[in-house]
Amino acid sequence: MTDLKAKPFYLDEEAIAWVESTIESMSLDEKVGQLFVQMRKSLDEEEIKNTLANYHQGGLRWQGGTMEQVYNQNKVYQENSRIPLLIAANCDNGGDGCLPEGTYVATAAEAAAGEGTKTAYDMGYVAGREASSVGVNWMFNPCADIFMNWRNTIVNTRAFGDNADRVIENIRAYIDGIHQSNVACCCKHFPGDGVEERDQHLVLGVNDLSVQEWNDSFRKVYQTMIDEGLESIMAGHIALPEMSRKLRPGIKDEEIMPATLAPELLTDLLRGEMGFNGLVITDASHMAGIACMERRETAVPKAIASGCDMFLFSNDMEEDFQYMKAGVEKGIITQERLHDSLRRILGLKAKLGLYKKERVVPAPELKNQITGCEEHIALAREAADRCITLVKDTKHDLPIDPVKQKRARLVFIQSTPVSKAYTGDPVKQVVVEELERAGFTVDVAPNFHDLEAAEGPKPEHMFQMIRCGSMKDFKAKYDVVFLVLNIKGYAQENNVRVRWSCNHSSELPWYLTEVPTVGISLNYTNHLIDVPQVHAFVNAYGNTRICIRTALEKICGKSEFKGTASETVFCGKWDTRL
Repeated sequence: MTDLKAKPFYLDEEAIAWVESTIESMSLDEKVGQLFVQMRKSLDEEEIKNTLANYHQGGLRWQGGTMEQVYNQNKVYQENSRIPLLIAANCDNGGDGCLPEGTYVATAAEAAAGEGTKTAYDMGYVAGREASSVGVNWMFNPCADIFMNWRNTIVNTRAFGDNADRVIENIRAYIDGIHQSNVACCCKHFPGDGVEERDQHLVLGVNDLSVQEWNDSFRKVYQTMIDEGLESIMAGHIALPEMSRKLRPGIKDEEIMPATLAPELLTDLLRGEMGFNGLVITDASHMAGIACMERRETAVPKAIASGCDMFLFSNDMEEDFQYMKAGVEKGIITQERLHDSLRRILGLKAKLGLYKKERVVPAPELKNQITGCEEHIALAREAADRCITLVKDTKHDLPIDPVKQKRARLVFIQSTPVSKAYTGDPVKQVVVEELERAGFTVDVAPNFHDLEAAEGPKPEHMFQMIRCGSMKDFKAKYDVVFLVLNIKGYAQENNVRVRWSCNHSSELPWYLTEVPTVGISLNYTNHLIDVPQVHAFVNAYGNTRICIRTALEKICGKSEFKGTASETVFCGKWDTRL
């Protein structure tokens, strides 16, 4: 049973009395509703009131909208909920994860490349301040995964390193930064991502480490954070087969489930062996890693019965609510299990002081004073200077002198557009502006997607793209080529790689043996697998103006590279080092 006086709650008698009296006053529907964190886009006050009256949700994950809209939505929810809500956000990189006006500080991969843990602290510090200014009180961060497999693009930029010790150092600093605001943290994705290359949005994730390997890595991370008072953990739709086989001798392969549905991983291991007393929430329930494993009416209550305390998102709110309620009525979720979860949910709310109504929603002017302030921008500049990494310069092409090598060709490779509304990647223009600011004259290589968007589908565009032309003319025209990769994927494919805008494209680096070529990644750290022949390569980590400008300053020799690349950037290949 939950001990509300112990870590991570540390509640006094007044707070515990509120938890217990609130549970006692709740109807069955209210108790069931507390188990859900919902994601809603509506800004309509009446719709919000009706949702709360019918489903009594325990938490909210905002989705979309300006800073004013997010603030107003959170305010309306809190003002109309009998029991204060946990309001969550994903802030992997800083405040920009919560608000479009928020401050990008750095990715976890960027922080891992920098010396010390200052960048990770600043990420948490900015995220906590900007998110809490609009009413967020729970961070679905930090990511406690370990980047062991270079093919894994799910946590490539979200993991704080490729070994347990480095991850521990950074997530401890991130949590410390968050805790400068009245916001709880949530480490994810237990039992750990980063071992394989598949995405649990699309398929069951599998952490196939042996029991000893897992104990030496992911368990070490989570145990350290638990011992230091971590408030909550997000269970991933990730199986840990060797541990399940150890804890459930004779378990069949078809019975091995993701952690979200595996009592041996949550109740026996996490709660029992590891002593976690805090709140456990599922990862998003629309992901295939859970959706493809059990019938929905079984999976919804089974997640709570297995040891989760809250269920993240609904495909259909009414349907999932009834599935959960039926699970209680049928005894799938016992009364003891239900009340244990409610104590943790309300215990976390009490720890945050949410039962003291004046602490639920901040003053409206606070968000304008904090979000995107100069202090936060300065921290982003520091992070870029501290972490941007020269992965290699094997032909000694750097620094590039914009006086002597003024004529630049920009080859900009972006994620493949997924909408007919596509009108171009705005980051390309930022790159052009920053190259010109650095002193280059810039000629932008054609891009198939831009040609089609501007002129409509034409067969000539393909022929235009595949024509490389004379090498002699190319060398006479350009002094340097910048190959800039702004590629990012999400829940579409298991592994995201460099994809040129068309087949046999002239974007391919056919020019690099003749003209100095500098590759720059604005996101993933593993692009060398697809452009190993580029001899000068920089990981800039972000596609913000600050990251782009700082990277170019370093490329031009105006400041030194300070970041350190891990072995994962070379993708286990010899030719990527050349």
